[in-house]
Amino acid sequence: MFLSKITLLNFKNHESRSVEFHKKINCLIGNNGVGKTNLLDAIYYLCLTKSYFNSTDQQNILFGKDFFRLEGKLSRNKEPFDIVYKLAANKRKELIINDSPVPKLSDHVGNFPAIIISPDDSQLILGSSEERRRFLDNTISQVNHEYLDRLIAYNKVLAQRNAALKRFAETRQVDKPLIETYDQQIIGLGNHIYEARKVVIDKLYPIFQQFYKQLSFEREAVSFTYNSQLNDKPFNELLKRNFDRDIMLQRTDVGIHKDDIEFFLTPVSNERPEALVKIKRFGSQGQQKSFIISIKFAQYDFICRNKDFKPFLLIDDIFDKLDNDRSQKLVELIAGEEFGQVFLTDTDDAHIREVLRGKEGEFEVVRV
Repeated sequence: MFLSKITLLNFKNHESRSVEFHKKINCLIGNNGVGKTNLLDAIYYLCLTKSYFNSTDQQNILFGKDFFRLEGKLSRNKEPFDIVYKLAANKRKELIINDSPVPKLSDHVGNFPAIIISPDDSQLILGSSEERRRFLDNTISQVNHEYLDRLIAYNKVLAQRNAALKRFAETRQVDKPLIETYDQQIIGLGNHIYEARKVVIDKLYPIFQQFYKQLSFEREAVSFTYNSQLNDKPFNELLKRNFDRDIMLQRTDVGIHKDDIEFFLTPVSNERPEALVKIKRFGSQGQQKSFIISIKFAQYDFICRNKDFKPFLLIDDIFDKLDNDRSQKLVELIAGEEFGQVFLTDTDDAHIREVLRGKEGEFEVVRV
């Protein structure tokens, strides 16, 4: 894939901006607050139909304006695409590709895959289980449309079941046939989602470990485990056993919406089992950032293996909290053949040129 040009109108802090891009590495340079991250987010928006940072579309409209518009000129396997997003205040957004409206936005997800690495990704390690499920769902949805459809359907039925549970608790009257109907739907959808997540976890694991070895120069080892209530018991049994508790809590307390991933770190010089520690508690900031970069690179690799083209790689504040060795290794990786078009941000023009020394012709500096 190649993004040759993007145009922003009233998007976040960009009133009007057009940028043309290099086919390999694009370095977006500027002081803090000028909109480097927002430019990356606009690229992400073109690909994933939403902002990486704002869950509410209306928040992406420039303050004082009543609409935004994004346009990207892309090619995929040499086929050209003109992608346009329009959003007016208090209206639904529109997606138009090659002058044809796209009625179902979720169908666009995965057509132009993108991976973003941001300082906010520290929440992947430090935040709630929802952050880690979102990472899994984002990975799978970009290669499997059925998974995204099932996930949307699961969340819809889950909300309906929770509303019914709340109503039962309030009225003290239980409608078992209604619950059975919801359970049949949620079990079928949940089992599909669970199996897809297990497969992806198994495929990500060795790639993730290999990337971390390269970034850390094998100073420590990393691992992760997939925790799901469905690992131990069938979904239908979990729902039956937990029904009374669900009524008391007024929500569904079992299911794939409770899944989580645990991240671990072990110094390679210490092979004792007790040396395995949670990176959330004991990892340095540099180790945690290396961990995040590695798992995002594994995500990138997984999508590559399931597509016949390379995703966009977007990296915000690239060198923060990385020592010189890890920074140089990171540059070597993204400049290699494994990665396609790359967009990265930094505040220091001289620094970015120094770390990319010897890569002349493979990168371009864009001042934001």
